[in-house]
Amino acid sequence: MHETSFSMALLPSLDTPRILQQRMPARGAESLDALLAILPEDAGPEPLARLPEPRRWRQLHERDRARAGTVRSTTLANDRHTLAVLGYVRPGATAFERLTLAGRMVKEAASRKPQTLGLCALEKAASAQITLEALLAAALAQAFTLPQFRGSRERKREEERRIRAITLFTDGKEKEIDVRHTVAAARGNNLARWLTALPPNELDPRNYRRVIAQLARRSGLTMRWIDEAGLRRLGANAFLAVAAGNPRHDGGIAHLRYRPPRRRGGAVDLALIGKGIVFDTGGVNLKPHRSMLDMHTDMAGSAVALATLLALAELRAPIAADAWLAITENRIGPAAYRPQEIVRAANGVTIQVIHTDAEGRMVLADTLALAGRTKPRLMIDFATLTGACVYALTERMSGVFTNRPQLAGKLVEAGVASGERVWNFPLEADYDTDLESKVADVLQCAVEGKGDHILAARFLQRFVPEGVAWAHVDLSSATRQGGLGHINTDVTGFGVRYALDLFLKQRILDALDERT
Repeated sequence: MHETSFSMALLPSLDTPRILQQRMPARGAESLDALLAILPEDAGPEPLARLPEPRRWRQLHERDRARAGTVRSTTLANDRHTLAVLGYVRPGATAFERLTLAGRMVKEAASRKPQTLGLCALEKAASAQITLEALLAAALAQAFTLPQFRGSRERKREEERRIRAITLFTDGKEKEIDVRHTVAAARGNNLARWLTALPPNELDPRNYRRVIAQLARRSGLTMRWIDEAGLRRLGANAFLAVAAGNPRHDGGIAHLRYRPPRRRGGAVDLALIGKGIVFDTGGVNLKPHRSMLDMHTDMAGSAVALATLLALAELRAPIAADAWLAITENRIGPAAYRPQEIVRAANGVTIQVIHTDAEGRMVLADTLALAGRTKPRLMIDFATLTGACVYALTERMSGVFTNRPQLAGKLVEAGVASGERVWNFPLEADYDTDLESKVADVLQCAVEGKGDHILAARFLQRFVPEGVAWAHVDLSSATRQGGLGHINTDVTGFGVRYALDLFLKQRILDALDERT
């Protein structure tokens, strides 16, 4: 067993580049290492006249027929040899399409290791504002460096090549973009990616607890850690069953609280629940090599829930929110839990264990039950829960479920608007027949894997108190080879941007009908 001591190196720097907004550069770009411009695919060369060295941009534009999603680049004739990157967007493009284009453009610019970036959108005012936000989100993601464990000289070299300043150019007609929201979402995404990418001997349960505590202190959040002894007193035996095979019993549930300024008491509006399995061997039902290789990322749901709460605090959102993070491992050992065991969860529901690699729903069962005791208006959990959701959607979208049909539209719309797309799956009661047990209240999962993402959601719903609205996000998009949208790393941080849109722009809490 490899142990590590807690190090501040486990905490990323979330400092962002300096961001300016000013009128379109009519003359030069001598202060920029790269200038990125997005043009509608059906536009002529006329808008390019607003850029420095318009003749060079027109030549770039005339290389070939404009096609949405394509990226071209050249070098301007100034002393700095500014890289000019031109991208094309279709009229009416979705947020995901704009983010994907922006991601390609900043990746093109990244090969030059720019320290100063200029971003502009040569579109009509409303579209230009959306496109500029997408470019800024992509630039902030590119400016962030995931954990590196190379020599100090190489790390210093990487640090020196980071993006330092970003200028958003407008023509003065559109409103300034909401930089504060975009930066908070980017910081949250970067934190989620950082934590998810950390190797399992660095981010073990003990160190994860310390990281969470440090981040909570920085953001003025209160934190309570419920260790395994405390969970035993609370009857959280589903969580403890998963933790039983671990060599060290240092797991637990972190409960963090954010309250808006001048609001300390009253009801909890929102409970964010996250699966934090820092490494998943599969337990007794051991995973094969390929399936186990990246299982340090199985805590992505907890990273999303944590980062979302921190972003809400940064924005001083008017939402009383808690986060409940289920932190442990699923290891193999003499005491590991086994198929056919009967386990009683914190809410009294008995579970017949079928497969020890369905550990995520076990730890979430108790975490949902405990969070539900605070009677929040809405509970939403994030988890890399099932391979079935990946098979259904691939890693391009994530799955959502809800026990309130009136929330389904908001859940999907937040995916459309944020560019982190989701698909709403059914949660019909007749699926419960596949989880009927002859000896317990419920089967942990079915023996066969078909529809497991739906069955997992039906299982989790049993641990949500009656009368509490709930949504479940199966994070099939937490990792994707080559990245997704504006994120160019395999670890995507999917979920933070989505959640902030859901709570602050779609205002899903306002859609709750308290009579149901």
